[in-house]
Amino acid sequence: MAWKHKNRWFRRWLLTITFWAVPVMIVAVNEAREEMAYNKVDLQKSLATWELTDAQRATGAAGRCHGDPDEARAAGCPADILLANAQKHQEALDEYAHRKATLADYLWHAFVGYWITPAAFLLVLGMTIGAIRRALRRPAQAPRPVAPTHPTEVKTTSHP
Repeated sequence: MAWKHKNRWFRRWLLTITFWAVPVMIVAVNEAREEMAYNKVDLQKSLATWELTDAQRATGAAGRCHGDPDEARAAGCPADILLANAQKHQEALDEYAHRKATLADYLWHAFVGYWITPAAFLLVLGMTIGAIRRALRRPAQAPRPVAPTHPTEVKTTSHP
């Protein structure tokens, strides 16, 4: 039955970090969901904004150039207006991609900071405590003195 309690601290550590992963993941998923919802709305707003000149407004282009570029193209928005706003729309798409990458980087750092680091700290702490307890439980034994034997001495028995 000696195996029953062997590495008990390691099993407890695994259980602890597994359960600690749950709140870390809940917070991370909620944060990612909220941030991406905000970013998505901001992207849609940027894509739906059109810069028109007074002459273009006078010709009624504002009624045809609305929504994202594909929707505006389908509604009959003139090509020159689409081309004039293409750079601004591409910048909005690039900003959205940058925000996604920044969020992924943030989530990785949060995962390392809130899960990996505490797990490693608890592992090292457990190993240290285990080593100290083992050292205190089994004190070092001094080497036993060995009686010297001389190879030239021969024991003899005498018979009376």
